[in-house]
Amino acid sequence: MGNVLIAPSMICADASRLGEEIRALDEAGADWFHFDIMDGGFVPNLTFGSHVLEALRPHSDKPFEAHLMVRDPDQVIEPFILSGAQRVTLHVEACTHLVRLLLLIKTFEDVQTGIALNPGTPPAALDAVLEWTDAVTVMTVNPGYAGQKFLEPMLRKIEQLRLTIDGRGLSTVITVDGGLCPENIAAVVDAGADMVIGGASSVFVTGHSYREIIANLRRML
Repeated sequence: MGNVLIAPSMICADASRLGEEIRALDEAGADWFHFDIMDGGFVPNLTFGSHVLEALRPHSDKPFEAHLMVRDPDQVIEPFILSGAQRVTLHVEACTHLVRLLLLIKTFEDVQTGIALNPGTPPAALDAVLEWTDAVTVMTVNPGYAGQKFLEPMLRKIEQLRLTIDGRGLSTVITVDGGLCPENIAAVVDAGADMVIGGASSVFVTGHSYREIIANLRRML
């Protein structure tokens, strides 16, 4: 449990000072930085473009993940990689030709493939593509907005994926995204998570320093 990674979700950061936020979180011990890329179509919100990651890349050497919550990921995969993303995560629900896109990502050196599952999508949707997948993101809220309540039934999905991945002898990591807080984060890790994505209820908590918050999370993991 001590090797679980912490990735702040930058949609919850202060948008007026993202460079400072990245530096502060890096110094506080964050392992990755998670960027929710929303197009206002696949989900009802708009967030970061690839130029934002490019502008923030000099502020940390830690890996960036571009989580593409978009209707047409084909058009934006390469721009986000060229802007500095070390992992590109696709939604299985948005991809007609998922294997082609996973193989496209793998043509870029040192860039990981990721697949995200909406709450209503079963683990079986990944059965044919796990061998090309470096990371699976289990959405534990409905994607589109920060600050939602954690969906408890998703713990079973994490457990099922852990059994499948381990049973096949794969190195695919499980990340969990949505509604994480001190009350549920240990259960998520017990279910099989390798990385937790922290937002409004776990990392971006007012009244505490990032160093204190991340240290407290590590004790729970």
